[in-house]
Amino acid sequence: MRLAILGGSFNPVHLGHLFLADGVISAFGYDRVIMIPTFQSPFKPGAQITPPEDRLDMLAASITADPRLTVDPCEIRRQGVSYTIDTLGDIERRYLPQGKPGLILGDDLARDFPKWKKAREIAERSDIIIAHRISAGELPFPFPHKRLQNEIMDLSSGVVRDRIRQGESWRYLVPPGVRFLIEDRGLYGVKSPPPPEVLPGGEGISPQRVSWEFIGVVETLVRSKLTPGRFLHSRNTALLTHDICLRFHLDAVAGYLAGIAHDMAKSLPEDELIRLVGNDGQGISPMEHKKPSLLHARAAAVLLKDRFGVHNEGVLEAVRLHTTGDMSMGPLAKAVFIADKIEPSREEVDPRLRDLRRYQDLDELFTAAVDETVVYLSSRNVEISESTRRLLAVIHKKGM
Repeated sequence: MRLAILGGSFNPVHLGHLFLADGVISAFGYDRVIMIPTFQSPFKPGAQITPPEDRLDMLAASITADPRLTVDPCEIRRQGVSYTIDTLGDIERRYLPQGKPGLILGDDLARDFPKWKKAREIAERSDIIIAHRISAGELPFPFPHKRLQNEIMDLSSGVVRDRIRQGESWRYLVPPGVRFLIEDRGLYGVKSPPPPEVLPGGEGISPQRVSWEFIGVVETLVRSKLTPGRFLHSRNTALLTHDICLRFHLDAVAGYLAGIAHDMAKSLPEDELIRLVGNDGQGISPMEHKKPSLLHARAAAVLLKDRFGVHNEGVLEAVRLHTTGDMSMGPLAKAVFIADKIEPSREEVDPRLRDLRRYQDLDELFTAAVDETVVYLSSRNVEISESTRRLLAVIHKKGM
């Protein structure tokens, strides 16, 4: 296997790094690029750097499902100052590359290459590849090398960090998985979201936190299992649930997860739905026997819990009850129920329902959404579940 090496601090890894690795593979036919994060650069001995565990996680998140790229932590394992000659020998011993490994250098680093430890030996044992980083021209280099004719991307890890610190846009300068990790872990000064407020009366959801990294995994699976139209409905539901949660002081991140997952079992065959709901201990109602597709909500909750390890009761309840509702629904479940029924791709919805500013509390909006749903189903002669009928009676009796 023909291998090339791309080293750096990767603090954080960004699209420029990946664009460079892809360009080297395309131009020179390497089978794989090994990305090696440094523990401590010899050229930046006093520089503060994000912990290696975070940088390794960000690198791993950036190369999902791309077998042409890999990450090796050899310099982090060695700790101390990292020298390329040591890394080169380590890679040769463990990977047994076909021919000389490529060594990718930006032209900014190439200027100082003659000062590197055992520079001549590095040049003899590797094929040096110089990429444009600061100059579109060909800067002089005293050792045999190849030139990558790449475009210059005005992007660096320092630029990403500075933009984060200054509150400027940065999220699409890095791969999505890296963005999730930065936000979830509060790296580089990103402010973590405040904990959700609790509704009056002590109602709330499980304190188990939900991360955007995890949501990214679930959303990718949901997109792969649903038709494009059904997936866009799920994402619209997630977005509207997020907004409703913000409006009424609930956990908006948990709301997004419940919204994106609520229809994840929609495309499953009926026998699989029946098998899945056998794990929730609730039995199957006569109406569900008559129309097993109604079980998709309960099946999705089972999948979230058993396959993805979600134990946030608020999220699970919201997914489980989004179709029929229930008299004991918590606030997050109400938010998903509302969003599922009135999200923007739904036609024939009273536009006033979508103006969240009109409603002083969640229950007022929930009552209006339930009424709208019942009217819609009745107009189409669709049978209304007993659970929904009881819910309708209760909310009007209470004057919600």
